[in-house]
Amino acid sequence: YKPLIVPAFFGNAYSIFLLRQFFMTLPAELSDAARIDGANELAIFARIVLPLARPALAVVGLFAFIGAWNDYIGPLIYLNQPDQFPISLGLQQFQGQFVEKLAWPYLMAASTVTILPIVALFFFAQRTFIEGIAISGIKG
Repeated sequence: YKPLIVPAFFGNAYSIFLLRQFFMTLPAELSDAARIDGANELAIFARIVLPLARPALAVVGLFAFIGAWNDYIGPLIYLNQPDQFPISLGLQQFQGQFVEKLAWPYLMAASTVTILPIVALFFFAQRTFIEGIAISGIKG
C-alpha cells in the first residue's frame, strides 16, 4: 500500500497553488502587528496564519481525500491481489461480474455506498467552508 499512501501526504500542484493564493490574500498588517507585539515567525504562523487558513486547508484536505478515494489508475498499477483492491477497483469488478445480467439496481446501490463517505465528509466540513466565506482577517 505504500505507493498509494505516501504520495497522498505530499502536495500536488493544485493544492500548493490554492494555498499560496490564499496566503497572499492575508493582509501583511496582521503579521506586522504580531511582530510589534514580540511574536516570532513560528508564533505568527501558529497563532494568526494557521487559524485563518482553516477553510483553505479544509478544501485542500477534501480534494486530497476525494482524489485518493476515487483513484483508479494507481491501485490498478500497484496492486495485483483482488483482496487488496480499494473500493474504486472493487466497483469495477462488481460491474464486470454483472455485465451479462444487467443488474443495474445492484450497481447503483454499490455506487451510492461508494459516495457516502465523500458526502458525509463534505457535510462535516461544510461549516468550515461557510466560515471561510464569512470571515476576513481585518475588521473595521
